[in-house]
Amino acid sequence: MADSVFSRICTLLDGRQITYGVLRHAPVFTSEEAAAIRGVPLASGAKALVCKIDEWFVLIVLPADRKLASKEAKKSLGGKSLRFATKEEVLEIIGLTPGSIPPFGSLFNLPTCCDRGLAEQPQINFNAGDHGISVSMTFAAYEQVEQPTLGSFAE
Repeated sequence: MADSVFSRICTLLDGRQITYGVLRHAPVFTSEEAAAIRGVPLASGAKALVCKIDEWFVLIVLPADRKLASKEAKKSLGGKSLRFATKEEVLEIIGLTPGSIPPFGSLFNLPTCCDRGLAEQPQINFNAGDHGISVSMTFAAYEQVEQPTLGSFAE
């Protein structure tokens, strides 16, 4: 599944004629490890979290140096309850493990919500369906391709 997610990302970006970079590296499991191996600021990481708001799932993308602001996110999304999806739910819904999820909910039929703070980064970086494959692209290109709902989701 990991290779097919990476292939799907490349197909999506190539189809839109988006310039992006690919870095293959030793597997990383934290945002800090990923930033270090990529040689980029932690804030440029696009951390993708599968969350359950009321009865539906959503992909929330944050700058990697921030954490989910549950109350703000719940309010922005108009929900009554918000929680992280369990590891089992993530595996069932998108077929990946946490930490390897790309910021493209559209690939998994999930709405994508992105914290406005990530837009402050000219270049963003993320794992591409694999703990050992990173993709980098401009935030503007990401926004053009994914068209996420922008809001206040991080603290």
